[in-house]
Amino acid sequence: MSTILLVEDEPQTREILSSYLQKDGYHVCEAKTGNEALELATAVKPACIILDLMLPDLGGEEVCREIRRHSRVPILMLTAKSGESDRVHGLEIGADDYLVKPFSPRELVARVRAVMRRAGDYLSLADEVQIGQLSVSMSEKRIRKQGVLLDVTPNEFRLLTTLIRHPGRTWSREELVTEVLGYDFDGYDRTIDTHVKNLRQKIEDDPKHPVYIKTVYGFGYRLESPELG
Repeated sequence: MSTILLVEDEPQTREILSSYLQKDGYHVCEAKTGNEALELATAVKPACIILDLMLPDLGGEEVCREIRRHSRVPILMLTAKSGESDRVHGLEIGADDYLVKPFSPRELVARVRAVMRRAGDYLSLADEVQIGQLSVSMSEKRIRKQGVLLDVTPNEFRLLTTLIRHPGRTWSREELVTEVLGYDFDGYDRTIDTHVKNLRQKIEDDPKHPVYIKTVYGFGYRLESPELG
């Protein structure tokens, strides 16, 4: 039975979400504050964290940053902020998905399943994957090029590992939004282009003539490397 850490200060919301998660077969640990969440994240080692941004002590963003210093546990953020910039910021600091209030408890359970499935997909790969000059560590969530550690964001790491799982497959932008960013947002699929551009700047010798991530014009992207192993 997987353990979910539910961080929510509103008692009624916490009770409802906990009930739905338990019905879906999860063991739920509850935290009402950011400090309590950090303590439980270390002690319990949950399979997934549901993290409300508005907490009475530490903000959810600060909690997320602190957890990301030592853990890659999937984090699903809950917030009343619906702006595009808020979504981007939450994902960039390390969240795996972003759910805007109000939402249905059934949708939350589905999102939890999805982020845990994606995390499982990454773990199913060999711990160390070599692709050309790149070395990708699944356990460390790090990418090195010719032994030099690259400064990549969580989204850039998820983008590369998503492509690595299916080398040669062409992914549409919409598919990559779902796999990498973890949510659907009308008109937002082009944000993948920005992530690809930024990742190419870090992994390619010549970003304008990429070797690893190829553009399939009018559709999306694919990983192209016969050296993957």
